[in-house]
Amino acid sequence: MTERVLGELGYYLLAGAGGDGPAALPGQARRGEELGLGTAFISERWNVKEAASLVGAACAVTERTQIATAATNHNTRHPLITASWATTMHRLSGGRFTLGIGRGVAAMYAAFGIPSVTTAQMADFAQVMRRLWNGETIINHDGPIGRYPVLFLDPDFGEDIRLALVAFGPKTLALGGALFDDVILHTYFSPQTLQRSVRTVKEAAERAGRDPAQVRVWSCLATVGDHLPEELRLHKTVARLATYLQGYGDLMVRTNDWDPAVLQRFRDDPVVLSIPGGIDHKATAEQIEHIATLIPAEWLEPAATGPASRCAGRIRREFDYGADAVILHGATPDELEPVVAAYRTAVG
Repeated sequence: MTERVLGELGYYLLAGAGGDGPAALPGQARRGEELGLGTAFISERWNVKEAASLVGAACAVTERTQIATAATNHNTRHPLITASWATTMHRLSGGRFTLGIGRGVAAMYAAFGIPSVTTAQMADFAQVMRRLWNGETIINHDGPIGRYPVLFLDPDFGEDIRLALVAFGPKTLALGGALFDDVILHTYFSPQTLQRSVRTVKEAAERAGRDPAQVRVWSCLATVGDHLPEELRLHKTVARLATYLQGYGDLMVRTNDWDPAVLQRFRDDPVVLSIPGGIDHKATAEQIEHIATLIPAEWLEPAATGPASRCAGRIRREFDYGADAVILHGATPDELEPVVAAYRTAVG
C-alpha cells in the first residue's frame, strides 16, 4: 500500500547555503517525493540559487510534490516576467506551483542599489498577479509596485495559482491573512511567537472576509536529529541562527522578546567580527564551537533535535501551537528520513 502523502509537512531543497550546489536539486526532489513530503520549498540566493531555474528543475522531476518559492522578491523581475513564469510553472507541474514572495534583507538591497520592499508593494503585487492570472488587461496601473501603461498576459487565462508570503512582523502577517494563500513563518520562533503569529494571520483573514481555515500558516522548524554528526548539527543550528542574527538580529530579538544585550555581545565578539560573510557559509568548525557559547540555549530551543522520536514529537507540538503545516528546515530528505519515519509511526 502506498503511504499517505504528508501534505502537512514540507522541506527545503538545497537547504541553507546550497550544499553541493544546484546539481543536487533533482536528486533531493525525487527523494523528498519518495518520503512522501508534501511541499518542497526553494529559497533564493544571488549566487547559484536563482529561483526560476530551480523551480523548473523541481517541477520536471516530481509528480506529486507541491513546489513553492519561499521566497523570491517581487522587485527583482518585471511583474509580467514573474506572472508568466508562475503560469508556466503552474501548467508545467499540473497545478503544483506556489509563488512565494518575501520582503528580503534591506541592507542587501541598499548595497545593490535596489529600493527596499514595502508592505504596500507586496499587497499591490499580489493583487496584480491575481488579475493577470484571471486574464485581465490592466491599463495605466499606478500603484506601489510602479507605473505601467499596459499589463496583460492572455485574455483566456483563468489560472488558480497559490500565492505565499514569508512573514515576520505583524503588518506582514496581517497582509498574509488578507491576501495570500500560505503564510510562511521564520525559524526559531518561540511557541509564544508562533501562537501570536497564527492568531494575527487568522484574525486578518477574517477581517478581510476570508475563511481563516483556508489560509495555511507554515511553521518553519529547524529539524536536526542526533543521527547526524555533531559538527554538522552545530552548523545547522548554531551557525544558521548566528547567520540570522548577523542579517536581522534586531528583528529576531524583538519578535521573540529576547534580551538585546545578548545580541550586542554576539555582535561585538572578535570571532564573529572576523568572519567575512555569513557564518553558516564562511565559519570554520572551531569558530562555530565558539559562537555556540554566545547563543543562549533558550534561543536554540524552538527546534526539533535529539533522537528521531523526540524530533517527531516536537514537530507534532507545532500543530498544538496553532500551525497548519510544518517545514522541516535545514536538512536534506536523506537527513530527514529517520525523523519522517518516526513521525509516520507517531501519527499512524
